Amino acid sequence: MTFIQPLLLFGLPLVALPIIIHLINQRRYQTVRWGAMMFLLAANRLSRGYARLRQWLIMAFRMLAIAGLIFAIARPLASGWLGLTAGGRPDTTIILLDRSPSMQETGGGAGGSKLETGRQQLARTLKLLGSARWALVDSTTNQPVDLESADALLHSRAGEPASSSSDIPAMLQAAHDYIQANKSGRTEIWICSDLRENDWNAEGGRWQSLRESFAEFPQGVRFHVLAYPQAAPENLAVRVTDVRRVQTADAAELLVSLRLTRETEAEARISVPVQFEIEGARSELMVDMEGDKFELKDHRIPLEASHERGWGRVSIPADANPADNDFCFVFDKPVPRRAVIVADDPQSARPLELAAAISPDPRVSASAEVVTEDQLPSVDWDAISLVLWQAPLPTGNSAQLVKTFVERGGQAVFFPPRAASDNEIFGVRWRGWVEAPEEIPVENWLGDQDLLARTNSGAALPVGKLQIRKYCEVDGEFTTLAGLRGGKPLLVRGTTTRGGAYFLATTPSPADSSLATDGIVLYVLVQRALAAGAGVLGNTRQLVAGDKPEGNPATWQRATGDDKAISIEYPFHRGVYAADEKLLAVNRAAAEDHAEVLADHRLRELFKGLDFARVDDHAGSAGSLIQEIWRLFLASMIIALIVEAALCLPKLARAMLPPLGQTAPAGFGSTAK
Repeated sequence: MTFIQPLLLFGLPLVALPIIIHLINQRRYQTVRWGAMMFLLAANRLSRGYARLRQWLIMAFRMLAIAGLIFAIARPLASGWLGLTAGGRPDTTIILLDRSPSMQETGGGAGGSKLETGRQQLARTLKLLGSARWALVDSTTNQPVDLESADALLHSRAGEPASSSSDIPAMLQAAHDYIQANKSGRTEIWICSDLRENDWNAEGGRWQSLRESFAEFPQGVRFHVLAYPQAAPENLAVRVTDVRRVQTADAAELLVSLRLTRETEAEARISVPVQFEIEGARSELMVDMEGDKFELKDHRIPLEASHERGWGRVSIPADANPADNDFCFVFDKPVPRRAVIVADDPQSARPLELAAAISPDPRVSASAEVVTEDQLPSVDWDAISLVLWQAPLPTGNSAQLVKTFVERGGQAVFFPPRAASDNEIFGVRWRGWVEAPEEIPVENWLGDQDLLARTNSGAALPVGKLQIRKYCEVDGEFTTLAGLRGGKPLLVRGTTTRGGAYFLATTPSPADSSLATDGIVLYVLVQRALAAGAGVLGNTRQLVAGDKPEGNPATWQRATGDDKAISIEYPFHRGVYAADEKLLAVNRAAAEDHAEVLADHRLRELFKGLDFARVDDHAGSAGSLIQEIWRLFLASMIIALIVEAALCLPKLARAMLPPLGQTAPAGFGSTAK
């Protein structure tokens, strides 16, 4: 049992007050042995057992009444998961609210979404518990926003739904910085989330430092996780995987490929009406879906020959989650894909040159150029999609050129050099080479997103067939995309605000790996990086909600999308926006379509060593997380007083009845005068 005012429980020793009074009263009298009274006491010995029992009951109910009063004024709560008995009302309460698309899933019926339910539950709970200061960490900007009260959580824009994924470690870091900057006292941190792995990034390297930094606070920090892990099994999500404009003999066509995914695998075949919208013109296609995935390749939509650039949207009927029922896209004439390869030895870069220069689509031109680091200033960076770096990591002016390229949305893949160095870029550096006595297989890789994701048909890349003979150890802060047997990383992604910086721990050289001989993985990896880099060139952009925007979002004009979003929030909400001469399509991240739920033991490991509690709830829940039950203790006190009063009543005099069949003698039972 927990209490809102636990300090009042220090009054529980007052329960012994009736015993103390009884002992004091006994000391007021002296025992005098008197023969006549001793005779009466001996005669009454048979009735002493009942009298003593009644006295003990009177004493017990008096003590119970005092205990009930103390418990009532301490305001007990019905739920024990909160663990609020340590310290009473906190000085600061910080709320981390997951606003990602998966939190917009409803529980069916008339209930609200997980996000709406969580906000209401937190507002009710935190209002009851009280705090001297309130703050909400915005999951889009990871910035704390001060709240006037717990009720303000229901009206704050920082708590409204968004299309961007949440970064729980970054939000916790913002909470840590807020505590440190404001010199907060005892602090409670509440995290409301559906525990999707892509939001928590449990495999990232930030959790260890977070645990250590929070443990250093002397005032104490408590963590409470309000979890909504349930998923709607029949929820469908739609995603456009490719859009191409092709010229025909007398007009043009738009080739749209898409993917439908279902939350859980099912054998039943369902028919799904898919609506295509091209700048207001709509058409519909009925598709039959069986299992948990469906791929539609190159659906043809006729265009006028003069219609070179524009936008569109694909939609499916409403279901449990409205946030994944449509997907926006933009199209334009294909942009040439150009790659720059930096290598000390041009011969060793030949496999990379071939992988980058052979286009998978004959209508899209691709080229690759091998340069030295000294030639980088002369490169036309505005036309480059990808940098392949097989040399010591860049420093100085070269590093600045590469960073600027990546920050504007370009892609870079780094391969280890032959000679080790201490150079570092994007928080990652190479260590020493390791030569294994036998070939090392790839043990695991991320197959649902990024460069090693499944193909559009759903087939997995043959990453597991690669054989690694030599690899270079990687050090720094990164996200592992593929790992070798034994846990060593093979492909990692560095931390960037935009673009992509990847580090592959081996080279295509036959002495190092089978990347070149089994060229499928290398080719797909390079072409996907090229396509991602080309996506930021030209006058159209496919953006992931939450990525750093180009220019000032306040100047964007909405063509379609969430009409509740204000202009400065456009980069975090799905839709199509016009920014000067460019068209921007903003959509949720791919991981939001089918993200795994963080396992219970992994969640406990993330907060290992910290004061942590968790409770599970469900979307649309109307019940309160906690409930005061002081009325029960007050009623118990009243009942105890009534019983104690009844036991204190004197025994009623009863007439002695004559034996059965006899009449009472005259004057029997009368009072002498």
